[in-house]
Amino acid sequence: MLLPLTRHKAELIEVVRITDPARHLVSDELTGDTVAIWEGDEVRQALALVAELPGSEPYRCFLPGWGIRAHGATDPLFEIAFCFRCHGARFWGPDLSSERRRQTFDGGSVTALELLRRFRSCLPD
Repeated sequence: MLLPLTRHKAELIEVVRITDPARHLVSDELTGDTVAIWEGDEVRQALALVAELPGSEPYRCFLPGWGIRAHGATDPLFEIAFCFRCHGARFWGPDLSSERRRQTFDGGSVTALELLRRFRSCLPD
């Protein structure tokens, strides 16, 4: 998956559990509840997983359940919402071209399943 150029500035990631997935069909930002904050190695590992997500054929639903907000030292950098059912990802951020705002990934790949496992581990038991 193509990440924004600002990914190298990321110092913190908010893991977001999306509570109203249908809203993301037309929204201008990622909305939901922050369930975890990742820093340091967790940021690098998470962004590496996202960058390694293999492409896929798109489906139509786009009802995302998870997202991330990447932050630099002083400013928000970008946001991504992930739908593991339709293999779609939607990006928001200032340095994104139109072709990078909507991407697809293989939601059944080993990489995607590991990312989903990490997201789910943020929820209380």
